[in-house]
Amino acid sequence: MTKRLGIAGVALLVVLTIGTVGYVLIEGWNLREALYMTVITAATVGFREVHPLSPAGQVFTMGLVITSVGVLGFSLGVFVDFIAEGRLRKILEGRRMTRTIEGLSNHYILVGLGRVGAVVAESLAHDNAPFVIIERDEDALERARERGWLTVAGDAAEERTLINAGVERAASLIAALNTDGANMFVTVTAKNLNPKLFVVCRSEHEASESALLTAGADRVITPNVIGGRRMANFALRPFVSDYLDLVTDGREVEFRLQDVELRKGSPLVGKSIREAAVRDRYGTYILAVRHPDGTVDTNPSMDTVMLAGAVLVVLGTPQQIDALARAL
Repeated sequence: MTKRLGIAGVALLVVLTIGTVGYVLIEGWNLREALYMTVITAATVGFREVHPLSPAGQVFTMGLVITSVGVLGFSLGVFVDFIAEGRLRKILEGRRMTRTIEGLSNHYILVGLGRVGAVVAESLAHDNAPFVIIERDEDALERARERGWLTVAGDAAEERTLINAGVERAASLIAALNTDGANMFVTVTAKNLNPKLFVVCRSEHEASESALLTAGADRVITPNVIGGRRMANFALRPFVSDYLDLVTDGREVEFRLQDVELRKGSPLVGKSIREAAVRDRYGTYILAVRHPDGTVDTNPSMDTVMLAGAVLVVLGTPQQIDALARAL
């Protein structure tokens, strides 16, 4: 349809050009007069001629009228079809979506909206996390748009597509394509554009995990391996597994697990957990601490000192965790 619109526009331009040049050559009029005569003739509005026409000019005008009516009819039909098919609406929606994406920062980029990607998108949407989906399949894109999700159509292995999704301002990218090779290409391209980007990759085979990590992925998830472990845990420790599901997903209980980073300038830097009184002030429990040197304290004592750059795993309500995150 876009091609037909282009053809219609070119045809109208050709008619105006031929008419203008024709009146200049046949009648000797200047360009303004010739263009005016061409427009009123092509539009069949019935205004009087700029100057009396010569016999040759009259013949030329008749031919111009017949040609113009045909071109205008074709152009009007194309434009009506364009509106009827909703292309104009899609273009306007696409522009609004582009402006919205350009205003995002520290957002998430989800590559691929297949079975795994759809679950990821649902989880991000549930947590009200800002995210952009990159997908090539038009049906998947349409389903995402119906949900009000931001989308970019294209190949995520291409720099332009990732840039359109705001990869240079994003906090994290989730590569959930169906093949390990495709996820690897996406990871390499994304890391080249934003070395600080946190990349989570889907892997179909355990053997591919090391290659994906080498390519720049920060975490690699193999769904069949994770699924197998989860099934075993449910069989061995069903209540524990149910509890972890509830607090990590957060859909059925008020409490949830979350990781928050302690940044420079926070009043809590250099204080122990007891001195910070995290439980009393914010209502959250600190379950684990990853120190800036990479060591992890899975059962921190009240005397554990929190340093800038540490990541705390906390348990609390969303409101309590948000309050602690602001303090950190």
